[in-house]
Amino acid sequence: MPDKKTFDRDSISNTLFISIGLSLICSIFVASAAVVLKPVQLKNAEEYRQRIILEVAGLMRADADIAELFASIEASNVEIASGESIEIYVEKDGGTVQQIILPISGPGLWSTMRGYLAVAPDGNTVKGIRFFEHAETPGLGDQIDKEDWRSLWVGKHIYGESNSPRIEVVRGFVLQDGSNPNAAHQIDGLSGATLTGNGVTKLVQHWMGPEGFGPYLETIR
Repeated sequence: MPDKKTFDRDSISNTLFISIGLSLICSIFVASAAVVLKPVQLKNAEEYRQRIILEVAGLMRADADIAELFASIEASNVEIASGESIEIYVEKDGGTVQQIILPISGPGLWSTMRGYLAVAPDGNTVKGIRFFEHAETPGLGDQIDKEDWRSLWVGKHIYGESNSPRIEVVRGFVLQDGSNPNAAHQIDGLSGATLTGNGVTKLVQHWMGPEGFGPYLETIR
């Protein structure tokens, strides 16, 4: 009688069969987890976006409910020169506009910087700035995250007499002795991160200019 064929656990075909089977099972688990967790991820992303908007607006409180705080902010859409419709946010108190929060973005030294700029109802005075996404150099360019530097923007004027954006991050410190006629438009530079500062200047001037929200803010002014 012929010998019975024995099962070879170490054969190539068996190894491939087990590997493919495990891969399929893992893929099913991963796909199922992604589907189940998707609503949670979307909820967390929305809460993070709302938190950033509240922070730049100066409304965020650690012990408060984000959704409750965000109730005073209304979303609106503004069409820019390219024809694109961009969502902005307006804080109101009893129907009176308190500030407008505008999305801003542009190239930094290593990546695209994304954030929000809060503008007073006069359409010219900065109330806050906050970047939520960037890859600037730790210890240098990431100074744009520091509250001390962000606070320097508060009260600065975006536009000059010609209605063109004049706000800028300078190299070094802004002279405040009365001899600098542009002090109202200038913010202290970032030590060791001049290119990041230049990037912030360019992106803010772009979005506050005719290609961005300039025409919208002009109607407010």
